[in-house]
Amino acid sequence: MPPRTMKDVKRVGHDLRPTVHVGKDGVTDTLVDELAKQVKARKVVKVRLLPSVEQDRKEVAEYLSERSGSVLVEVVGHTVLVCDRKYLEGKVDVDF
Repeated sequence: MPPRTMKDVKRVGHDLRPTVHVGKDGVTDTLVDELAKQVKARKVVKVRLLPSVEQDRKEVAEYLSERSGSVLVEVVGHTVLVCDRKYLEGKVDVDF
């Protein structure tokens, strides 16, 4: 299978529901650990930034992806899409 493109990952992520929510407490170590665990298990994870998050959405998204060891795919509104590096490189084959 050829390496996946960002477009392919966006297509997969489009139908996903957010499974991680960032609230008024912001980004905590527990939240980052949960995101890393979900990225490893699901390969593509959608994160919802609640309106109570006071920081810039793109900065929070970049920080989350960096700390969880994932790749930031896109930020649309209050929704962030991240994926596993190996999944993006095509080294892991997963059916959704």
